[in-house]
Amino acid sequence: MYCDRCGTQIAEGQQFCSNCGQSNVGSPMAAGGAPIPVWVPPVNVQVAAGHWLGAGWDLVKADLGAYALATLIFFVLSGVPLIQGALIAGFHIFTIKKMTGQRADFADLFKGFNFFIPTLVASLLIGVFTFAGTLLCIIPGLVVAAALKFTYLFIVDKRMDFWPAMQASHAIVKQDYFGFTLFLLLAFLVNVLGLLCLVVGLLVTVPMTIAAITVAYKELVGFEPQTSAL
Repeated sequence: MYCDRCGTQIAEGQQFCSNCGQSNVGSPMAAGGAPIPVWVPPVNVQVAAGHWLGAGWDLVKADLGAYALATLIFFVLSGVPLIQGALIAGFHIFTIKKMTGQRADFADLFKGFNFFIPTLVASLLIGVFTFAGTLLCIIPGLVVAAALKFTYLFIVDKRMDFWPAMQASHAIVKQDYFGFTLFLLLAFLVNVLGLLCLVVGLLVTVPMTIAAITVAYKELVGFEPQTSAL
């Protein structure tokens, strides 16, 4: 289970979060003793790939220096085995704070480590499933990658474990496999352009695509109130 305030993983039955001190007594229940509602996927999902990428660019452009430096840190640390999932989650947290008007700093990139186990397992499973799909004429791999693109956001925002988060992401994308796969391909092409710009362009295009995914999640699912306060 995870702390409702800061997202730190805590042991079952532990009364207080070791990170922020939040009481976890009765955390499985909402105020008044009612059960916490089960997440229900939205219906009639509309893919707006161009709009999401444009909004991602607007976010990055508004604080280009901070995003470029954050991406550089991300690239350097991505060489460390088994932590890429936590880094991606941290990048989403950084972007969520930007989107919600909170103060975002580079320490937010490391807050994904509060969800280390679920992001680690998710990253391994996503890698395996995507690779297996790619072996089947590439296109299935693209569809799988698109279907699981919101997994880290569900882990961070909804405090889901890795498998429910993957299922939740798929529940959205399966409503328009073609549209979300096209969104993924457009994001990939944006990063190809960044790579062609003497690689330096990736410092702009990578955060732009991560921001675009975060924007898409916000518009399709919406953030929980406690997420921006991570």
